[in-house]
Amino acid sequence: MALNIKPLSDRVLIEPVAAETKTASGIFIPDTAKEKPQKGTVVAVGNGSKDHQMTVKIGDTVLYGKYAGTELKLEGTDYLIMREDDILAII
Repeated sequence: MALNIKPLSDRVLIEPVAAETKTASGIFIPDTAKEKPQKGTVVAVGNGSKDHQMTVKIGDTVLYGKYAGTELKLEGTDYLIMREDDILAII
């Protein structure tokens, strides 16, 4: 996938995973009750800064805070752009 966007400094572009539509027991979750996903795949990474070297790379699956980042829509796909510090873990 070739995106025409390059995050600046220590920012990362993440494609969130789709929200669960069904519980483990088989009950369907309505749209109003779905939780925001907290897991996604890194799509683009900035260069970092002189004080901050980037540790995530393209293709990493990461966990991030529930309200972290800024939502944006590019070419019909939803993405989040956030600072690397908002990422909690690499899975």
